Amino acid sequence: MKINPETLARASSRHPWRTVGIWAVILVAGFVASSVLLSDALTTDFNFTNSPEAVQAKNILDQEKLESNAIPETFVLTGPSGAVDDPQFAATVNSALNDLRGLGAGVVTQVPQSYPMPSSAEKDPQVAALGPIQSQDGTAVLFTVILAGDSDHADQTAQYVDQLDAIRDKYTTGDTAMYSLGQPTSTEDFKKISEEDLRKGEGIGIVVAIIVLLVVFGSLIAGVTPLIMGFFAIGAALGLVALLGQIWSFTFFAPNLISMMGLAVGIDYSLFIVSRFREERTRGADTLEAIGRSGATANRAVFFSGMTVVLALAGMLLVPTTIFRGLAGGAILVVLVSVALSMTLLPALMALFKDKLTKPGVVFGRGRTLEHGRAGGFWDTITRGVMGHPWRWLILASLFMVALSLPYWTQAHPNDSGRGIKTGLSGINTIPEGVPTREAFDVIVAKFPQAGQQSTADVVVPGAQSDPTVSAGITKLETVVKADTAFGAPQPVQTSSDNQYTLVRFPLAGEAADAQSEVAVDAITRMRDTYVPQTFGADSGVLVGGDTAFVKDFFDVSQYYTPIIIGLVLLLSFILLTVVFRSIVVPAKAIVMNLLSVGAAYGLIVLIFQKGGPSWAASIASGLGFTQVDAIEAWLPLFLFSILFGLSMDYQVFLLSRIREEYDKTKDNAEAVAFGLRTTGGIITGAAIIMVAVFAGFASGRLTSLEEMGFGLAVAVFFDATIVRSILVPSAMKLLGDRNWYLPKWLEWLPKVDVEGHSDVVQVPDQIGEPAGVVD
Repeated sequence: MKINPETLARASSRHPWRTVGIWAVILVAGFVASSVLLSDALTTDFNFTNSPEAVQAKNILDQEKLESNAIPETFVLTGPSGAVDDPQFAATVNSALNDLRGLGAGVVTQVPQSYPMPSSAEKDPQVAALGPIQSQDGTAVLFTVILAGDSDHADQTAQYVDQLDAIRDKYTTGDTAMYSLGQPTSTEDFKKISEEDLRKGEGIGIVVAIIVLLVVFGSLIAGVTPLIMGFFAIGAALGLVALLGQIWSFTFFAPNLISMMGLAVGIDYSLFIVSRFREERTRGADTLEAIGRSGATANRAVFFSGMTVVLALAGMLLVPTTIFRGLAGGAILVVLVSVALSMTLLPALMALFKDKLTKPGVVFGRGRTLEHGRAGGFWDTITRGVMGHPWRWLILASLFMVALSLPYWTQAHPNDSGRGIKTGLSGINTIPEGVPTREAFDVIVAKFPQAGQQSTADVVVPGAQSDPTVSAGITKLETVVKADTAFGAPQPVQTSSDNQYTLVRFPLAGEAADAQSEVAVDAITRMRDTYVPQTFGADSGVLVGGDTAFVKDFFDVSQYYTPIIIGLVLLLSFILLTVVFRSIVVPAKAIVMNLLSVGAAYGLIVLIFQKGGPSWAASIASGLGFTQVDAIEAWLPLFLFSILFGLSMDYQVFLLSRIREEYDKTKDNAEAVAFGLRTTGGIITGAAIIMVAVFAGFASGRLTSLEEMGFGLAVAVFFDATIVRSILVPSAMKLLGDRNWYLPKWLEWLPKVDVEGHSDVVQVPDQIGEPAGVVD
């Protein structure tokens, strides 16, 4: 048997219970796998698959055994004025130290001896670095403990968090407060907020989806069926992530991404197919035949659309960082699962539900659904109005979309003289206020501005410290760096046992203690580009590593690969659409219009989220509950482009295939455009509303990165389904006329790919319920 969307649909509909049973087993297995393995599959860390400077430095430190891979957790105990000299407060600090020590070697490997610090500890720089240290204002004491494990597997220390939190809570009473900051506790806070945002986003998306689906279909069963598909897509994809996460790195908000994409894509694909099934049933086909015809038409379009989304996302797999590959991997999995469900489970459900999908259980108006417009209806009137003055509408809409993109290029930066988008990573200071990690960071910055135990700049110098040239360079470097407030006092110099390398470690202090902050990255940039060349020479072979150096290299890799991936996706999409529509004009126009949507989303993200814009933009952000930041997430531009380009093509393919279908019959371009828009208007609008609601639901969360992602996706889909589809498409196609379908003779050899497949129907009704002919 030849396998294609039609044969899969027919086979699944002939054996519906078997198909449903198989998918039910997959769903249960997915939920079991995710409940057991998902937490271990997610990480807040990112690594490289190539060797930038930070990776080279770490490899040397590991090889020479100069890297301890320790996992520090910093604690701060605060009290009233003069607390550091109060014997009772000292007893409280020592009690906390004893409780931490009592956790055992399986949890902590090193705890400061006592407070005040004994003289024996002060003589050992490594021990003294752990504290306890008094704050300058005399109200707080800071100390650091070393947890069991190593930084390469820091996620495994999540099991310690509850015990550490219990001690923190025990000493937060009365005038005393205890705070903790470290990779294990901050990771758990990030995950907790992410899970809360996930539940909130899913709730909003599902409620809006139910309402829209009921309005579109006017039937309870037809409205619920796409939700079932979204539910299956999320469950199966989470299970796959849990399994693959044992050998593949997935970012900690992969579940949020999967839920968001699963609801949006799973529901949309089902919406298109169920709509076509109802259309075929109205024309007189029986249930199994209607499913087969839907498989030959709508299922084929969904398959092509899904593969276009996968193609756009696959570009991110080429970026040599685990964060991009983890993002792309999660999104690709849920899209592939959604396509597979549409090809198999959905036809089975349609076979089981039969007439319940077409008979209204909930009716709006006079039994009319919004699936298809009619001649003289809303969408027909809009389309003909635009085509009546195509130049006017094309220019106005294009100028509007370009204007929305301007902040991406022109908005002032908050802390420098630059303009346009500024990229970075969400650090601790973007966590919502009231979260323990954020509170601890604020206290440390305020009371211990020179403390920098959380992150360091690791300067790896070829040669031994005993070499006069190396020693002189180190001394000069320490002198130069001393004037930079972003760095604390250097730790004792270490030389490898074979005298091949020397390590000089500078703790990052103040706000730079947040390894992902802009302040920290700027400090590493100064160390690499100014201090090291100034003291050791331009080609000395000195490397600068550390956590923040990894962040810096990530920014550089992102900036380098973003234009390459965008260009590659555009090229491949152009080739694919040229083959599908046998035209070089339609693909070029579709790409330009998609870029306008993406550009508008970029501009609005910068305007609303990046500091430095007009005051009214900050007021809008505040009103929407968004957090303005110094820099937009570095991974966001490429990620958004990949997602949006793929999703936009869903609508373009669905719309253009209907236009091309009618044009092939009538050779009347204007009528074909009007027909295509009015027959797809209700479905695309409903699908867009669902997508916008789902994305907006996730944008209402508390993590800035998810706010930016959800907001960008929502506004781009909104403009794509309104301005682009309702104005730009009809005006441009009207002006181009028959040239829309121009294909050079030297490309006539291209294979003919029929996206809409075939159907026995030669006449497509303008509205469900309108009679149409069925021929043999």
